[in-house]
Amino acid sequence: MMAWLQMWTMAITALSVSLAVSDSHFPLVEAQRLGEVEIVKKETHPVLFRQKRDWIWNSLYVEEEKPAPVPYKIGQLKSSQRVDVKSFKIEGEGANTIFHVDNKGDLFVSRSLDREEKNAYHLTATMYDGNNQLIEDSGEFVVQVTDINDNTPVFPKTYNGSIMERSTIGTKVIEVRATDADDPTTANGELKYSLIQDRAISPFEIHSTTGVISCKTNTLDRETQSRFVLVVKAQDMRGMASGSTSTTSVTISITDANDNYASFTRRIYELQVPEDHKLNEKIGTLELEDRDEVQNKEPIFTILNENSKMFNIELSPNKDGNLMLKQALDYETKSIYTFTVQVRENLRFPADNKNSAVTTAQVNIKVLDVDEAPLFSQPIYTFNVMEERMVNNIGSVKARDPDRANKTIRYSILDKDCPIGIHPFTGQLSTQRTLDRELEATHMFQVKAQEEPSGLESFVKVNIIVQDVNDNKPELNVDEIFVCENDRTNTVIGTLRATDKDDQPATFTFSLASDNSNFSIRDYGNSTADIMVKEGPFNLDDPKDYSLDVRISDGGSPLQISITKLAIKSCRCDARRIPTQCKAGARRMGVSVHALIAILLCILTILVIVILFVMRKRYQKDSLASMKNSGEIHEQLVTYDEEGGGEMDTNGYDVSILSSACHDGSLLRHPDHQHPSLYAMVQKAPPHHHLAPPTACKGDMAVMIEVKKDEADHDRDGFPYDTLHVYGYEGPESLAESLSSLGTSSTGSNLDYDFLNDWGPRFRTLAELYGVDGPEYYHQY
Repeated sequence: MMAWLQMWTMAITALSVSLAVSDSHFPLVEAQRLGEVEIVKKETHPVLFRQKRDWIWNSLYVEEEKPAPVPYKIGQLKSSQRVDVKSFKIEGEGANTIFHVDNKGDLFVSRSLDREEKNAYHLTATMYDGNNQLIEDSGEFVVQVTDINDNTPVFPKTYNGSIMERSTIGTKVIEVRATDADDPTTANGELKYSLIQDRAISPFEIHSTTGVISCKTNTLDRETQSRFVLVVKAQDMRGMASGSTSTTSVTISITDANDNYASFTRRIYELQVPEDHKLNEKIGTLELEDRDEVQNKEPIFTILNENSKMFNIELSPNKDGNLMLKQALDYETKSIYTFTVQVRENLRFPADNKNSAVTTAQVNIKVLDVDEAPLFSQPIYTFNVMEERMVNNIGSVKARDPDRANKTIRYSILDKDCPIGIHPFTGQLSTQRTLDRELEATHMFQVKAQEEPSGLESFVKVNIIVQDVNDNKPELNVDEIFVCENDRTNTVIGTLRATDKDDQPATFTFSLASDNSNFSIRDYGNSTADIMVKEGPFNLDDPKDYSLDVRISDGGSPLQISITKLAIKSCRCDARRIPTQCKAGARRMGVSVHALIAILLCILTILVIVILFVMRKRYQKDSLASMKNSGEIHEQLVTYDEEGGGEMDTNGYDVSILSSACHDGSLLRHPDHQHPSLYAMVQKAPPHHHLAPPTACKGDMAVMIEVKKDEADHDRDGFPYDTLHVYGYEGPESLAESLSSLGTSSTGSNLDYDFLNDWGPRFRTLAELYGVDGPEYYHQY
């Protein structure tokens, strides 16, 4: 059977292949047809004539996948030329490898071919005589590979599709497509699709040629079956039994549609709620049963009686009903609520549970009693109070205990500085002090109501609006006014206006508080007035300052009058009454009470500071005097805990005094004056005699120091003027111990200072002062 099909395919697909041979210089000439065989005669000429084609052959075909253990003939190359000896050569695709030609022109195939790999081979042929001379020019020919059904259909993947339940007949779901490598122009590559049916009847069908899967019913129900798995078969050979087949799976999901009624899970819902439950908060949930998916549920709740004013039902995220409170509950008024709730849905399809759905339910709500805070009669209170008056009964704030116990309520105001007081049991408001509207027009505070003795409490806001009383005097409001030297009588030099801090409308009138010989006031009756020149003349050189006392009345009740002294400058003006030179007049000055208080406080503070400063100075002076009298302070001692520098140390004290004493000769020792030496001298002991050391005598410097010391000791009114630098010890390791002479007697010493010569050059000067060879030797410093 397969062999017959192959031969039939080759027969219906046979095509004539003509060789197109052309030379490189001459155009082609249409050949004449001679019967069924195309014969082209060739005439040769060196230049002027073209060669004509004489090849003769039939179309050449090769069946794919045909075994070729031995090369087999597929055709013959022929020419109309009559030549006894000839040879053939071929070139092109597969020449001399796949295809071979012998001297007779027979063409052979040496191996099996695959059409899916290559379906045609293009070659050229030339013919030579025995002398290897070209007899027939190159001619092109094609060897075609004929197809056999050697490939099966292939599906590239598995498929997934979806369709909504209750879809109409013919709704497309998905399209599947398989491929076949065989020739699509033959039956080998033509595919047919079909569904492999199982025992159950499928609600889907497939188009045999396009592979489109569609719905063939309108009763798909996701709640019954939400997924279908189909097996699709593709078969070549146009679906004939001899064709090759391939299968794939197609998964079809049924998407949800709202085709079920929401149904109450119970016919009676019992709920409890405290009476202080907050508004717009959930009391409970009315659960529903709906087989549809959440996103497709659209339940609509309705409360059938008048309780819809008290309660409301909102959808929860799961599309159940949340029962919400719309108005406040009161256990003492009503403790039980009973009503019916209905649920419905707007469906596009007939409901599957039309006969079984529970669409109405009864709701019973029991209100629980709780201890509630006092309840005010109003959410906010507003009262009016006249300023500058003590009012005992402004109004009352009322609150009650909403519970059955009806406890006593105590009232209080939280703000301790509030000018309003309240009676603790009646809630009556009164003023604690007079109110001033100009300082604060509205007083706002909170009143607390608490159950006795220390129960729950609540708060309410109270507004006190201070009403105005005409208690402020009018104030003059005028720009700077000047009078020109050449102003004539009845010249208007300024306009008067006034202001009033009171809230009441005022009609101001202006007049002179005292007679004035220079100016007058004209009141226009509309709260304005003009100042006019009454009589001149005016002179800039006149030392007199011009002014007038203005009386202002506000026309209120009670009537308020103010008198203001208005200063007027005198000026020298040009022709257009523009001042060119003015003399400053006395300025009208006014200081408020608060400013005066602040100024007085500053002055008082400065005065107290001055008094404290003076007292402190006096106390310090008394303390210093008492210390002088006690003799405890005579000098200032500055101690340096270091070794003295000797003669070279001139920073600690001034040696110029000693030097001046030596050089002026007043303190020198002379033979004719029996003065003591400048410094106490120490007699050196004879080297080999045990004699007592001589007593030291006081020098002139020592006498001066003693005199000054006595004066400082007995002058208790003078301040210490000397500064003593004490060098108490040379060092803790020194054998000389203290070098200070402050602790020694002012009389002679029995010490031998000859050892200072052994201490080095730093103590040379000291050794010369104290170390002497005889009693008659003196050293001048």
